[in-house]
Amino acid sequence: MNDASAHHNDGQALRAAAARALLPVIDAQGSLSALDDSAVLPRDRALFRALCYGVCRSLPRLEALAGELLRSPFKTRDRDVQALLLVGIYQLLYMRIPAHAAVGETAGAARLLGKAWATRVLNGCLRRLQREQSALQAKVDRDPCVALLHPAWLLKALRQAWPDDWREIAIANNAPGPMTLRINRRRVSREVYRERLLESGLESRICEFAPDGLTLETPCDVNALPGFADGEVSVQDEAAQLAVELLGPALAPRPGARVLDACCAPGGKTAHLLEAFDVDLTALDSDAQRLTRVTDTLDRLGLTARVERGDATQLEGWETDRFDAVLLDAPCSGSGVIRRHPDIKRLRRAEDIPALATLQGQLLDRLWQLLVPGGTLLYATCSIFPEENADQIKAFLARTPDARATTPADLAWGRPAGDGRQLLPREAGHDGFFYARLEKARA
Repeated sequence: MNDASAHHNDGQALRAAAARALLPVIDAQGSLSALDDSAVLPRDRALFRALCYGVCRSLPRLEALAGELLRSPFKTRDRDVQALLLVGIYQLLYMRIPAHAAVGETAGAARLLGKAWATRVLNGCLRRLQREQSALQAKVDRDPCVALLHPAWLLKALRQAWPDDWREIAIANNAPGPMTLRINRRRVSREVYRERLLESGLESRICEFAPDGLTLETPCDVNALPGFADGEVSVQDEAAQLAVELLGPALAPRPGARVLDACCAPGGKTAHLLEAFDVDLTALDSDAQRLTRVTDTLDRLGLTARVERGDATQLEGWETDRFDAVLLDAPCSGSGVIRRHPDIKRLRRAEDIPALATLQGQLLDRLWQLLVPGGTLLYATCSIFPEENADQIKAFLARTPDARATTPADLAWGRPAGDGRQLLPREAGHDGFFYARLEKARA
């Protein structure tokens, strides 16, 4: 087999693999977090991930166009061919792949799915899209859900929550998030590390709000980051880095302060707290598999914490009034990080929000019992919905007489949101995030 034939076959295999990986996500039966690229050639893995994430990011438009291109929908047993068609449409609209490769190798990939009959169907659909791309897109984009690449329930929720900002939020959600680094201040200064990046050919800009943050102008593999294996740097969005700023006043003057990081996985905030403060930290999460990521992160950074598995709504046997500070990075809708997890658009439902709000309230009530009098609880979510954020804190304060909000009013970032602070996702900037700092009355 010559090189051209081998490359052709590899291209078909790559697209077939993407279709197989996408099918459970498209059918709302799986997520991109389980994406397995082990069957893809190492040189093709970046393209494989770009295809999978890109298709999820633009799914409403891709599916609308597929509906225009097909004479009739595929049968249920042929949903993998439907996924392959979406992969082909995505390449033609959004990627710098030669059209002949996007069409030919996508259509040919149907044979690898065991459905050679679909080769002709896919070839016809994609060639028609080449010819009529502008007209077809204009037609489907009359629907704002298609034009803004969001399901109807999500656009409605954004409009209700942020009537002046919803469109900008949707646009920010549709662009991949930047790669932002957190410099380990125990190992190196941000200024020195920025120079090291430049020496490695990586340009960066200083984060506007996070004192340990640098954002790369162009994302790269973490192994290309100088000092990554030695614990000098981690990848963490700027908004997530701000937890340390808010907990600082409670921890900086108190070496050895006892801190609980509840719902800690995958461990970014855990590590940042230990880099910034000399504290006695317990990292808690209910997911054993995700806890291994916490342990791996701490090992790489040379940091120490007690890592425990447990349900933070229960914690039977734990002593009350045990911790000087609690960080509750609560399970949430993820509505502020859709650009990093575009499958949220397909997997999340409107009815999920009340259930999440109930869980968040249970976590607040239980963890509040573990604070010493005068202790601080920092509530955080990567959500932009008031039900999970400002409304949640308002309800908690109403039922908790010994709690008061201490979220600073003069922060340079975000905007006031009830008794907390809300960041909205910004193109080329930080993710969407909410913080509220609460203090327990002294005895």
